[in-house]
Amino acid sequence: MPSEPKLTLKIAKKSMVIRIFEPAPPGARKVILATNIAETSLTIDGIHYVIDPGFCKQKTYNARNGMEALTITPISKASANQRAGRAGRVAPGKCFRLYTSWAYQHELDDNSIPEIQRTNLGNVVLLLKSLGINDLVNFDYMDPPPMETLRLAFEQLYALGALNHKVELTKLGRRMAEFPLDPMLSKTILASETYKCSAEILTIVSMLSVNNSIFFRPKDKTLLADTARQAFFAPGGDHLTLLNVYNQWKDTNYSTQWCYENFIQFRSMNRARQVRDQLEALMERVEIEILSNPADTIGIRKSVCSGFFYHTAKFSKNGMYKTVRHQQSVLIHPNSCLFDQIPRYVIYFELVLTTKEYMRQVIEIENEWLRETAPHFYKTKKLDDDSSTKKMPKVLGKTKAELERNYS
Repeated sequence: MPSEPKLTLKIAKKSMVIRIFEPAPPGARKVILATNIAETSLTIDGIHYVIDPGFCKQKTYNARNGMEALTITPISKASANQRAGRAGRVAPGKCFRLYTSWAYQHELDDNSIPEIQRTNLGNVVLLLKSLGINDLVNFDYMDPPPMETLRLAFEQLYALGALNHKVELTKLGRRMAEFPLDPMLSKTILASETYKCSAEILTIVSMLSVNNSIFFRPKDKTLLADTARQAFFAPGGDHLTLLNVYNQWKDTNYSTQWCYENFIQFRSMNRARQVRDQLEALMERVEIEILSNPADTIGIRKSVCSGFFYHTAKFSKNGMYKTVRHQQSVLIHPNSCLFDQIPRYVIYFELVLTTKEYMRQVIEIENEWLRETAPHFYKTKKLDDDSSTKKMPKVLGKTKAELERNYS
């Protein structure tokens, strides 16, 4: 029997996704290629057979270097049972597993690793502290997180000024807790009050919150999509590029057609708009006046630096960047507007491990800004390598005359 083209649940056009739910034409078979979202999130009529490869892509977080990775891992028994349940949901069916029954019994975990054990806990710790729960080490978690991840969350919040030396919530920490965001994003918003660019920072934070899904790149139009993306590039870094995208979309009265013509995901932009509206409402609660200063790109970048000074990288002699905290070698992501440039210091939004270790959403900074925005963190750190500027002493050791001098 002829087969229809494979459909994926993660494609750009909504009209293509709707086709998944349409019945197959007479004499044809419908084949659906799905991610693990299909395990529990939706039911499709007419599915009689499921092929389970036994793997999934799972987001993991390395607390030591702050890197997130999407790794291919074996599924759990619970996920395998959910996948099998997709077959015969509305009629008799079969599930074909591409692994042995022995592997199912002896190699698969009973359940998937809970998300709290493989994610950054900064926002969780800040939220629990704001609720008056102080002893987080002995807190009765349903799934206790790793102590290393918890300790590093405390360290990060202390560096951001959200916790004091007694691990108590500070006044700044209480204001940060008002925002349902990563603590570094919350600190960035609060810092925008100092640099009088809160309107621009709200836009940047809301765009960062949609997880790098602003642009799409159809395989048959890669050149056009890349050209459209580069047209939005702004000097200074990717944060300013995201600001440029949102402002141009706003000028078109939030047009769907404009997004389609510029290879931009309308749903992601609409989500960013909703997030921005929510954050704008929360600004009144923390008593920050919304001021716009789009021309002051230095103030915007300093605000980002205030929240993300933890994520600083410096260009090294081997042609790569090294993170200031862990001296880890990383690269600027090829999609960045700074990819073909070599700024000496950059701040990144996140580290991701794909084919290489990349920095995503990168912005250029000056090293003096680190001492200005985070003097408590960088006062003992040597940001500059002064070895090239040091002069050799005119005299090394003692001269021959001094050695032969008679002191009697």
